[in-house]
Amino acid sequence: MATPNVQAFSARFYLRMWQKRQRRSFRLAWVLMLTAAVLIIVQSALLANLFALWLGGENVMAALRQFLPYLLVCWLLRPLLNYFKDRLVAQASASIRMQLRSQLLSALAFLGPERSQYGSDGALSSLVLEQVDALDGYFSHYVLQQQLAALMPLLIAAATCFYSPFAAALLLLTAPLVPVFMILLGQAAARKNRAQLSALAALSGRFLDLLRGLPTLRRLGAQQIAQQAIDSAAHSYRKRTMAVLRLAFLSTAVLELFASLAIALVAVYLGLGLLGVLPWANGQVPVPYQGALFILLLAPEFYAPLRQLGANYHDKAKAEAATEALIPLFEVTETVTASTAEVDFVLQSPPELRGEYLVVYGRDKRVRLPQFSFSVQAGERVLLRGASGSGKSSLLQALLGFAPYSGILRINQYDYVDLNLPLLRQSVAYLAQSPPILALSIADNLRLANASASDEQLREVLQQVGLWVLVQRLPAQLNTLLGERGKGLSGGQLQRLALAQMLLRNSPLWLLDEPTAHLDAQTAEEVMRLLDRLSYGKTVLLVSHDVSYAGWTDREIMLSSEQERVR
Repeated sequence: MATPNVQAFSARFYLRMWQKRQRRSFRLAWVLMLTAAVLIIVQSALLANLFALWLGGENVMAALRQFLPYLLVCWLLRPLLNYFKDRLVAQASASIRMQLRSQLLSALAFLGPERSQYGSDGALSSLVLEQVDALDGYFSHYVLQQQLAALMPLLIAAATCFYSPFAAALLLLTAPLVPVFMILLGQAAARKNRAQLSALAALSGRFLDLLRGLPTLRRLGAQQIAQQAIDSAAHSYRKRTMAVLRLAFLSTAVLELFASLAIALVAVYLGLGLLGVLPWANGQVPVPYQGALFILLLAPEFYAPLRQLGANYHDKAKAEAATEALIPLFEVTETVTASTAEVDFVLQSPPELRGEYLVVYGRDKRVRLPQFSFSVQAGERVLLRGASGSGKSSLLQALLGFAPYSGILRINQYDYVDLNLPLLRQSVAYLAQSPPILALSIADNLRLANASASDEQLREVLQQVGLWVLVQRLPAQLNTLLGERGKGLSGGQLQRLALAQMLLRNSPLWLLDEPTAHLDAQTAEEVMRLLDRLSYGKTVLLVSHDVSYAGWTDREIMLSSEQERVR
């Protein structure tokens, strides 16, 4: 397991890499920020000269006419420069987060069922939404503020040195106090933010699981227990949030205190110098009024970037904590990007499948299917058998392109490593134990398989799977809304609806993973008869422990002994 220091280094590396995607925007924003910083110094010099002339008995109106146009330029230009700078970095941040979110969604699509290794659906949704948005403060505020905090004090110290090297030395000597305490408090903030994001992901996953199981909880009369569990988790999350906020307010107060003390120190030196009572310059004025006013006007600006960086340091801590959570899933996106050698191939007829010395792995690099060779002829219907954990489902996942493997895996004359797998999946039908029926109408669920299907086609496939009689009895018929995970239909009816989707896809390759696992004997037999009738003329791989209803397959492949047995 990586240590926090290694994790933080890795997070900073990824943050810099994502920042480079908008290099041009950040550079332009830096130029605008630098120009605004120079204008602060120019504005302070103009004000100091104006008041020095006024106190020296010069004509006030003449001095105003001389300096006011330049002051107006500074006063108007600085807000405009800051506005466009903020717009640039906000747009850059939005673009980075949009690209990153798109990559993460592509990674989840690439992982398919394997995404469960990276967390529950609730935790993954929190990852893609909340934790990606947690990067906004880093890109919108911290990146440029970090550069400004390094540049602005040096510019002001150089301008101050022109009037008083001692005052410039005072500023430079007190400046490190702010970043030192910022780092000390920032490390604590980083730990708090990591814990906070982990708690949010856990809370999201738990809440989604309870929502999905709400019908069961109602039947068991356990709603109160679930409500208490959510209340307890939410209360814990609120306490964590307030702890992070307390730390943020504390760090801001500490930074303000040190900055104020440093400014006061410079002000005391300049004030005593103007009075001529400095111990080492008694009766002398080391810094004239104009220079003293110029330095005092710039002193708050000297510490302002450092104070603001201290406030924004929490954005950095929050972004690093979020990035550490995003890295495992983002690394999958690099795998997706690396697989660029693709052949566009769509199945038009039942394919031939062949594997040689095939070893299938999980995303955790563990072997799911030991070395195995097999072949399936075009249009052949094959039953995959083997003990639990022998790798039957993993083989189907490899054929779908969701599981990494070594060895050779071919479909017709094409090697899987050369194929555009997302395109191939569009011509492959997959039926699992629990079909992914969404909380949509029956018609909308069917059109997920074929968006252009007419109502007549929907009725036809429903008749083929024996569901049309039931749908006709429903008040809204095809427009009847289903609940979460197909609530409103029984297990057998859901499998029939999934079969109707497969028929609409008209896929020549069917991969069936325990389609009758959760059904009673009579319903399982009915579903198997449907599969026998509807899968004729297609290449079929059926994974099933219940072979009593699978007599319609052409032969069996035993994965445990790596031997094929033909019936």
